[in-house]
Amino acid sequence: MDAIVLAGGFATRLWPITSDRPKMFLPIGETTVIDSIFGELEADDRIDDVYVSTNEEFADDFRRHLSDSPFSKPTVSVEAAGAENEKFGVVGALGELVEREGLDDDTLVIAGDNLFSFSLSEFVDAFDDYGATTVAAYDVGTLDRATQYGVIDTEGDRVVEFREKPSDPPSTLVSIACYAFPAETVGQFETYLSGDNNPDEPGWFIEWLIDREPVFAFPFEGAWFDIGTPDGYLDAFSWHLDGATIVHPEATVRNSDLGANVHVMRGATVVDSALEHTVVFPDVKLTDSELHSSIVDTRAELTGVTLSDAQVGANTSLE
Repeated sequence: MDAIVLAGGFATRLWPITSDRPKMFLPIGETTVIDSIFGELEADDRIDDVYVSTNEEFADDFRRHLSDSPFSKPTVSVEAAGAENEKFGVVGALGELVEREGLDDDTLVIAGDNLFSFSLSEFVDAFDDYGATTVAAYDVGTLDRATQYGVIDTEGDRVVEFREKPSDPPSTLVSIACYAFPAETVGQFETYLSGDNNPDEPGWFIEWLIDREPVFAFPFEGAWFDIGTPDGYLDAFSWHLDGATIVHPEATVRNSDLGANVHVMRGATVVDSALEHTVVFPDVKLTDSELHSSIVDTRAELTGVTLSDAQVGANTSLE
């Protein structure tokens, strides 16, 4: 089985924090969003090759990241998009990758900005049992929230309806951008894209597919976070830390109050300050400041400021 990790987005909703880094590299405790996925794929012997589908701008970042990692399976596969307005859409990028890499095995497809509480091995087990396309599904609890996602309606475990971001969702069960496709279905991307079909969200492909072959749902309970916004990232970060605080041994913290869910990274200095629910990147300098639910990027310097729900870009100076 092959795996494709989708990492081609430009994460504009997280700017300035992601203006010069993929959002998949954002720290989640002592790891990163995408490394938690790589770790599970590396551990499953059924997964042979892992393709990281990314854009031209971030390709070298991923190559450097992987060269310094303990993972042997992932390789970078570059889609020909250098900016947001040049993207093919997710299904378009998948079809291009399948053709470019010559994929013809069962294939797991997962968004690289997904953080969830189920095991990918359990998901592959379910796919093996069904012997057909399988979609990971999560109950978001309200119909209003479901309108933001691809919504699934099922009879038993079989998907009988899939609607992408509907105004009147048939259920509160949504797709979390984690799919397993049989080898013969992987070949259907070309058929789908050759017609007058939407090349953007994978949900449109699933909606098209359920009229042609069986599709099954893998519902799970627990936690799921789509790290596409600052709030989504901080919620995922806080869930992972569960109230803990992390201070790198090479960071300096003096006369400061560090509350729940705080991460102070290498080389940062925090003096006479109070932090809660906040991520402080390397080499940041905070003095006499209060931060809540905020992200402070590398080498920023803050003195005498109070911030809440803020994203402070790299090399920024605020007094």
